[in-house]
Amino acid sequence: MARKLTRILTTVLTTMMAVSLLSFSAIGHANTLDESPSALAMTTDALIVRPLLLATTIVGSAVYLVSLPFSLLGGNTAEAGEVLVAGPARATFKRCLGCTRSGRKHDTVEQPAN
Repeated sequence: MARKLTRILTTVLTTMMAVSLLSFSAIGHANTLDESPSALAMTTDALIVRPLLLATTIVGSAVYLVSLPFSLLGGNTAEAGEVLVAGPARATFKRCLGCTRSGRKHDTVEQPAN
């Protein structure tokens, strides 16, 4: 019985360690945005995807307002606001045209040679 419990505990701890190592390595790459979208991707994003995301933001805001009393009782208003309103709004307004991930594309500033 003790050996079986030790084996299960070792397996669970090893799995948790592997998952945490993978997630920590993904965090370092999460903030970089180095996409180069094509003209077709930009056009599709501007004409189809952005209006759909705007509609999703509006519908999410309405659902958030309707579900607000329940999320207040449940204590998860911040999570509901993030998922239903802030996430779609960020994908709509804070994403470069044609990019697949949210975030701003920062331009590099070159220093003049002396």
